[in-house]
Amino acid sequence: MYSDVLVPTDGSEAIETVLEHTAEVTEQEGTVHVLYVVDDQVFLTLADEMKDDVLGDLRDEGAAAVRRARDSVEEMGSEVSTAIREGKPAEEIIAYVEETNVDLVTMATRGDDYTENMLGSTAQEVVTNCPKPVLTVNVDE
Repeated sequence: MYSDVLVPTDGSEAIETVLEHTAEVTEQEGTVHVLYVVDDQVFLTLADEMKDDVLGDLRDEGAAAVRRARDSVEEMGSEVSTAIREGKPAEEIIAYVEETNVDLVTMATRGDDYTENMLGSTAQEVVTNCPKPVLTVNVDE
């Protein structure tokens, strides 16, 4: 059993499927850490006067995503911890793992074209570089 599990979320409905698997591996004990990363790469092509508005919108989106996931985790009967960060998603997920006491990462992956890449780019980078085990959940099915 894993007692502390990190679940990164992008705000999509797929998080419910990931949380179901998380509940199974934690046996609804321990703490589920929900993390949303505001991807700062979206700012690369934005005009300076637009950046504050877009950042505010993305932070609001992240807060809503974390709130929905938190509510689901609480309904599962597990403790929950939430965080919102800014940066490159894979790097921030790995940094969170390194800074906290999580035992496992459970995250969604979308295999849009399995002949090209079995995992999404963020999931691939986390699986490759994470110092803890990573359980990926194919949410395309």
